[in-house]
Order: sequence, then structure tokens, then C-alpha cells
Amino acid sequence: MTFTHLDSTGHARMVDVTEKTPTVRAATARGFVRCDPSTVALLRDGSVPKGDVLAVARIAGIQAAKRTPELLPLAHVIGVHGAVVDLRIEDGGVEVEATVRTADRTGVEMEALTAVSVAALAVIDMIKGIDRTVSIENLRITAKEGGRSGSWVRPGEQTP
Repeated sequence: MTFTHLDSTGHARMVDVTEKTPTVRAATARGFVRCDPSTVALLRDGSVPKGDVLAVARIAGIQAAKRTPELLPLAHVIGVHGAVVDLRIEDGGVEVEATVRTADRTGVEMEALTAVSVAALAVIDMIKGIDRTVSIENLRITAKEGGRSGSWVRPGEQTP
């Protein structure tokens, strides 16, 4: 078996995508921030002491999508041409979903996952003073479009 991110001596390398033709690509990721019921009530009321949790998390997620190559050493620097981060307050916490789009040589799955991760971390940062039980759960890619492998939707997930 050969690994695309290892050279012939086993050292890590960035895959060369120079010869690939740019195509339209998209990826959607989701995750869940589990909170105490009293915290969910504060989120719904908009009365979290630090301010607008969802607005801060949304901007953090968008910013993170654009900075993914700075965090993941083998990720390619690509044009993030669109990034949408949605947060929904649910009974058990906050559902976070991000869709990232590009017209480039490689996919945006890592950018979508990074957006959800950092948005979830921003939620935690905003509520950690009132809820020590908060946690991030079920971070995953739910759909992708474009590239050599085409479109894919995780079984059991709704399309974005």
C-alpha cells in the first residue's frame, strides 16, 4: 500500500496538486456542543453574560475555515470562496454546521471540519464560566461535492 502523504523513505510530504484542474468543490461538516439545560435556557434567552454566543461562534468558524493551512501542516493553501456557519440551539446544546466552497485543485473537507471545530470552541469559550460540563461531540463530514470522487452524503444525514 502506498500513502499519498509519505515519500518513498516514509517522510511526510504535501501532495503535489499542480497538474490538477481546478473544479468547484464543497463540503459540509457538523458537530454538537453539549450543554447543561440551564445553559441552553440562557442561550435561548440571549442572556449569556459574555454576549451573543452564536454571532461570535459564527464569525470564529468562518475565520477558521480561511486559516486551515496554518493549523494543519499538510493542508493546501486554497481559495475559500464561500463559508457559511450555522448554529442552532437544541434541547441538549448547540448544533453547529459549516459549508465551505471553492473552485480549486483540492477539496474543502478540512476547512469545513475546522470551521465547525473552532465555532464549537468559541461556544465553549463564551459559556465555560457558567457551564463546566460543556463538551464537543460528533464532529464529522456530512457531505461533499466535486473532485475526482464526485458527490457523497453520509448515510442518515440530510443534505445541506
